[in-house]
Amino acid sequence: MRAHVFFTILMFSSAAFAQQPAAQGAAPAAKLFAGSTDVTAMMAKAKSERKADQPNFIQPIVQLAPYTANLEYRVAGVKAPASVHEREAEMFYVVEGAGTLVTGGTLHDEKRTNAENLTGSAIDGGTPRHIAKGDWVMVPEKTPHWFSQIDGTIVLMSIHLPHSAGTASSR
Repeated sequence: MRAHVFFTILMFSSAAFAQQPAAQGAAPAAKLFAGSTDVTAMMAKAKSERKADQPNFIQPIVQLAPYTANLEYRVAGVKAPASVHEREAEMFYVVEGAGTLVTGGTLHDEKRTNAENLTGSAIDGGTPRHIAKGDWVMVPEKTPHWFSQIDGTIVLMSIHLPHSAGTASSR
């Protein structure tokens, strides 16, 4: 009987603990798989829920801290700011569509957004590269990057990749 009572208390306390919200600032729950139908549904959601003035609609595809692969949905006519990530590289894979990605150069109207990122209204100098479905791009940390043009719609998979201490990069 004592074991039964202990087991019952354990079950109820486990169920209550499992229903508690995640601690603020805690890493997001792992999401280890997304099938092609999931990605297609995410693209449809982005298309229907993106606000007219929203430059980038982002949703996590898969995640396991500290990494998250995001689906980014961007459309022509709504410019997103140029960015510099000071402590992370960023990798893009073009799922659908095309556009022009500018890398290098310097941020125009540079502003600090937080301790690790800068933004600007554009990039002065830099190298433009037309990218399309199936292309991969790696942007090293501390490198300005900006989608200067979107040809209709572009859907990207992006991952921010933190570098370990002591890893050097170049623009």
